[in-house]
Amino acid sequence: MGIIRAAINAVKGGLADTWLEVIEPAPMGEHTVIVPGQLVTQNGKSQNKKGSSNIVSNGSIIHVYDEQMMILVDGGKIVDYTAEAGYFKVDNSSMPSLFNGQFMDSIKESFSRIKYGGVPSQSQHVFYINLKEIKNIKFGTTSPVQYYDSFYEAELFMRLHGSYSIKVSDPFKFYQQVIPNEIITQNESLEFEGEFVRQYNEEFVTELGSAFNQYSADGNRISFITSKAKEMAKYMRDALDDDWNEARGFEVFRVSMGMPAYSDESQKIINERAAMGASVSFLRDGANQQAYMAKNIAEGINAAGHNEGGAMGAFLGMGMAQNMGGNIMGGYMQNPQYVQHNPQQGMNQQQPQQQAPRQEAPQQAAPQQADGSWTCGCGAVNAGKFCSECGTPKPEAPKKRFCGNCGAQLTEGQKFCPECGTKQ
Repeated sequence: MGIIRAAINAVKGGLADTWLEVIEPAPMGEHTVIVPGQLVTQNGKSQNKKGSSNIVSNGSIIHVYDEQMMILVDGGKIVDYTAEAGYFKVDNSSMPSLFNGQFMDSIKESFSRIKYGGVPSQSQHVFYINLKEIKNIKFGTTSPVQYYDSFYEAELFMRLHGSYSIKVSDPFKFYQQVIPNEIITQNESLEFEGEFVRQYNEEFVTELGSAFNQYSADGNRISFITSKAKEMAKYMRDALDDDWNEARGFEVFRVSMGMPAYSDESQKIINERAAMGASVSFLRDGANQQAYMAKNIAEGINAAGHNEGGAMGAFLGMGMAQNMGGNIMGGYMQNPQYVQHNPQQGMNQQQPQQQAPRQEAPQQAAPQQADGSWTCGCGAVNAGKFCSECGTPKPEAPKKRFCGNCGAQLTEGQKFCPECGTKQ
């Protein structure tokens, strides 16, 4: 018993002339995995009802559409099938046709294990297995998943959510291991959702940890996971291959991950690492380094003016901190990573400079320079109001005097205007 291919003209003529039964698939939704065949009358309306016998007689015409596997069932056993689109006639006198379609010869072995070789009965039925991608199957982890991120160099804990899709890879295994018996005996459709899918979601989430371990071992950052649908699908296929593909005839096709919800401790690690990365990136530039040090010095000078213990102590402490900061920045500027970004400054820092012998600084404070800096009596050049080395206040510049009568500038100690002779 089996099916043979039929030409469309013969189907139309036969239906019109002899009222042969014509069977086509019941509607398939987004999550539908299997539907029964339904009888079509001459005017195109279905006669099929839920739970009806839907017996297929010899000579019936079966419609098969793209991305479907039609199976002819006799007494619960598959007697023939086709994965090719077209019109097929039931012929109980013929051998199984084995129209493999997209599966080529890969499913013949599975068919040989479950085929029915008895006498044609009066309980033949038609079912259609959906070969399209079954999409948007939601999942979520109830407890945090552990993940080692080499970028953060830390174990992160997070809850995951998203969706995945499946695709039937071996319809016969799928029919035997996944489809409940009552679906066949009662001629019903089956949706991959609700209570039926709960077991597979639990298996999916359980194996998600194994997939994450491999994802981590390959050096991937967890923050990129939302854009790694294909890679995660591959990891999950590998993790579930024995349980789903080999044993049940379907596989993970695609995985879409939402943004992970990190634990408080993991989020703290991520924030600290991001802030550290931003600081290092900022200080790679020499100008940014100088600005950073100048800002700290200015803040120190401002704090010195408000120091309750006296400006002298504050400035001595700031001078020590400045020297320490200079040593730190000098060491950083010799770092190979800094030299890569600032080659000229890096070379200048690495080349030893011969220092001139220190000379005794004059005790009397030097006048203010054109750029506003001034030289203390101890030899230190300063920009603020106090010397950064000894704390000496900045000397006040002599005030300029002008004649009240003619406006001529007067020198220190002049009592009469050299221009108009007015007494000052």
